[in-house]
Amino acid sequence: MGEAVDGERESGRAVLGRTLKFLREKAGKTLGQLADDTGYDKSYLSRLETGERLSKVTVMEDLDGYYGAGDLLVRHWHAARLDAFKDQYKRFMELEATARIMWKFALGIPGLLQTEDFARGVLSGAQTTADGGEAVEEQVMARLGRQYLLQQKPEPEVRIIMDEFALKRPAAHGKTWHDQLLRLETAAMLPNVALQVLPFSAGAHHHMNGSLTLLWQGDGSAVAYKEGNGCSRLIEDPDDVLRQRLSYDRLRDLALSPSDSLALTRDVLEDHRS
Repeated sequence: MGEAVDGERESGRAVLGRTLKFLREKAGKTLGQLADDTGYDKSYLSRLETGERLSKVTVMEDLDGYYGAGDLLVRHWHAARLDAFKDQYKRFMELEATARIMWKFALGIPGLLQTEDFARGVLSGAQTTADGGEAVEEQVMARLGRQYLLQQKPEPEVRIIMDEFALKRPAAHGKTWHDQLLRLETAAMLPNVALQVLPFSAGAHHHMNGSLTLLWQGDGSAVAYKEGNGCSRLIEDPDDVLRQRLSYDRLRDLALSPSDSLALTRDVLEDHRS
């Protein structure tokens, strides 16, 4: 699967959709029968097969189990989710998926730690087109899929620094914010995750206009990825990557310790509950 069409490689979503249809037909099921057996809406299943929609990864886990396909559909789903992003970001996501060490700084709550409802609110923005909602849902599902990186084996070592601004800008809905704060608390206690808050008292800093990610592979190679002011850049030159690492070190020196950051997060959660 994945052969070229008119000189272009078939998209990941098209491959996933064709695989879904192949497995269904091999099982001798109509879309209606599959809907009855799995509880998923018939029109929804049809749109997955045509590549019009990207599901949650849990849907692919369910269908893998239904067809006895191992993790075939989940693997195709991980490739298909890359279609939601531009080429440079696709390259970054591929490197992120195999990284052994991840260092991240974000002004807000980073995508790796967002709940589904919080991510949907962040990504929605002002939708002015008829298909804007569907585009948002695809990006939400793709963002949630990235969070499996924290659980894969071997587990990557992850350090995340987020600006205190992230804790001071709540979601529009109280339950969404409550669940998001709980998610941060849970993540901070994972053995492979160090979560730090850069306090307002640190003053102005050199990454106030965007985010920074540093990734190290098992062979020691490293890249940096910067986003801000409506643009993004993948940095692979070793000297430039080193400069970004040193800038990250300066942020870490200014940030609260992981234990103090967890205490601050719990204080915000308690204030919200009261």
